[in-house]
Amino acid sequence: MGLWTRMKRSVRALFGGIIEKTEDPELILQQTIRDMRDRVPELNNSVAQVMATEKLLAKNKERLEGQVVDLDSKIRASVKMGRDDIATAYIGQLQQAQVDLQKTSQQLEHANLASKQALKARDNYVLQMQRRTAEAMQLINQSKQAKLQEQLAQTMESFELGDDASTFNEMRDKIDRRAAAAEAKMQLGAASVDTQMQDIEREAMDMQLQDKLLAYKRDMGLLGTGTSVPTPQALPAEGETGGGSNGTGNGSRSG
Repeated sequence: MGLWTRMKRSVRALFGGIIEKTEDPELILQQTIRDMRDRVPELNNSVAQVMATEKLLAKNKERLEGQVVDLDSKIRASVKMGRDDIATAYIGQLQQAQVDLQKTSQQLEHANLASKQALKARDNYVLQMQRRTAEAMQLINQSKQAKLQEQLAQTMESFELGDDASTFNEMRDKIDRRAAAAEAKMQLGAASVDTQMQDIEREAMDMQLQDKLLAYKRDMGLLGTGTSVPTPQALPAEGETGGGSNGTGNGSRSG
């Protein structure tokens, strides 16, 4: 493939794509509808001309028919009056009128057929125009709906992939991080307070236990005047009595 051929193909592809992009289906269909409607008056004018020719031929036929009748009467009157010369002249005019009448009748038949065909063609065109117009309006509505869908898709795409979407995602991440940090601080603060409260309750419990222990020892006479706890005395050995200093006991009785 030559360079010039490749260049022509590239140029055609380029401008063909540009033209295709600039062609709006709605505008083209609307213009097509206007063009079809503009042809209706032209068709009506053509049909009117054909019908006018038909009417003109009909009048000519009627005039020639009257002329033939009139010439026939004049010929008869001339023959009756013995004026063969005048009758001969009228016979010549009658023959020409009959020829003209025959031609006009043939032309009138063709005109009648042409008028019927023209009216039928005009009616068919109007019917086709109405059908095409209805189809074009449906296509225009479909084109408008397609445009709306394209605009909606572009809007959704820009929202999902554009700067707004990234901004929303970034702000959402920041807010989530701040919320998580605040929740963690609250948990840490609550844990510290709970720990302090537990330590205080434990210390108070120990103080209560010590107070009760001292109360028991005081009731039992184990505490002196002071607050210190005395050392407990050793228990007596087995077989020994716990007598006084005089050395008397249950085993020193005489028998």
